[in-house]
Amino acid sequence: MAPWMKIAMVTLAGLASMSAAAGAADVTILANQGAVSAIRDLVAGYERATGNKVVVSFQAGNAMNDAINSDAPADLVSNTLDQFDDLIKRGKVVPGSVVEFARAGNGIAVKAGMPKPDISTPEAFKKAMLAAKSIGYTAVGTGPFNTRLFQRLGIYDALKDRIQIVQGRLVAAAVAAGDVEIGIQQTNVIQPYPGTEYVGPLPPELIEYGRFGVAVLTVSKDPNAARAFVAFMTAPENAPLIRKSAMEPPAR
Repeated sequence: MAPWMKIAMVTLAGLASMSAAAGAADVTILANQGAVSAIRDLVAGYERATGNKVVVSFQAGNAMNDAINSDAPADLVSNTLDQFDDLIKRGKVVPGSVVEFARAGNGIAVKAGMPKPDISTPEAFKKAMLAAKSIGYTAVGTGPFNTRLFQRLGIYDALKDRIQIVQGRLVAAAVAAGDVEIGIQQTNVIQPYPGTEYVGPLPPELIEYGRFGVAVLTVSKDPNAARAFVAFMTAPENAPLIRKSAMEPPAR
């Protein structure tokens, strides 16, 4: 038997034991937009493996903060790693429960039927950006990475009048509507989207990763069941479920 299969069996056995101890209670996770795709794939795998139920409560924009601040019933929360220190200080997240489970860089999309630019190398990417009539990205999440990247490449001043900050909708929606020629957003968020074609991720040398964590909420009524799901999310053998949605497991 391959070593990874032995690890998987041990992990699943442990999960089954933890689940039984928790009384097979449902777990609710507040999921932010940046990581919800990976979470949904992980949930499907966990439910198949254990028979337990995980409810994904997708929270967009300010809804996440509202749910946390109002102590809405839930067991876990996902967010970018930089958000958890404040949540711990405010007593919303159990100290020591924060675990990184996924990361993602940015990718590019264009309107369906339009030529796909060559972004295979840093130089090709730079030329493609300089040739674009308009470039759209957000001011949140991994959006600011692009401004820093353009500055690092020495092309921000040439591009700044062509950059559009997309608000209130996905960047891919702006691309599909023809409002921007090139859209840049997190790889798992920008695709798939009707009316657009995914070009691919930025060249590896240029990627800056958004890092995502999960933590147990202090309002959780069953923290043991919550931790059992976190153990599944972070188990190395479950990394393919994270990659399935164009995200990656953390660098180890």
